[in-house]
Amino acid sequence: MIYLKTDDEIELLRKANLLVSATLAEIAKVVKPGVTTRELDTLAEQFIRDHGAEPTFKGFPNPYGSPFPASICTSVNEVVVHGIPNDEPLKDGDIVSVDCGTFIEGFCGDSCYTFCVGEVHPEIKKLLQVTKESLYKGIEQAIAGHRLGDIGYAVQQHCEGNGFGVVREFVGHGIGHDMHEDPQVPNYGKQGTGKQIKNGLCIAIEPMITLGSPELAMLPDRWGVITRDGKPAAHFEHTIAIHHGKADILSSFAEIEEIERQKN
Repeated sequence: MIYLKTDDEIELLRKANLLVSATLAEIAKVVKPGVTTRELDTLAEQFIRDHGAEPTFKGFPNPYGSPFPASICTSVNEVVVHGIPNDEPLKDGDIVSVDCGTFIEGFCGDSCYTFCVGEVHPEIKKLLQVTKESLYKGIEQAIAGHRLGDIGYAVQQHCEGNGFGVVREFVGHGIGHDMHEDPQVPNYGKQGTGKQIKNGLCIAIEPMITLGSPELAMLPDRWGVITRDGKPAAHFEHTIAIHHGKADILSSFAEIEEIERQKN
């Protein structure tokens, strides 16, 4: 069942999502060769808890195995989603997708950003650029009266048009009191199909895009999911609300992008 939010609930969702964005900005400051993803996780958990929230991902149940053991997902290179932080240092040329969730005042925040570690190959930089562009192309279609298929179609056309693969098995989702609510929001689809978009709809749009084939495999830890061909994948995510007929982006990349500009 799709639960449409009131204006007050949207503002509470905004608070949770801006905390996710601030957490990702803290991570942006320290991502570099030699840092471990476990260090990123420790920083994120401390920051989230210091701001009166809980990390939504920690202890998240898994139908295939044990609950998620960390506060953020850190998916390096060919890991598409749900990478578990570890003690292996990041290397120059890596990319790492950091997916983060918070829970504060009864509502969830959820956003993801793929970071470059040091100097990254131009082909992989293009993958990140196109994936991020596709997120905004999807958001442009999130208008009252449109349908969810319009969002997926926009993402798919942009990414496949640039020669990249669109993951099918993992999709965006509704968000509110729970991190994953109805409806599902695929990154592929046909225009004019799917559930109608209405004011008060709150969804996370999250393109997961591969450099090569979109075929996937699961890691032995039963969390991490990798590309079957071993090529890298990118993942960008915003939470949005449909407000006054159009998309209101509740999360933000502004601070992250400013930090990245200063690094370069």
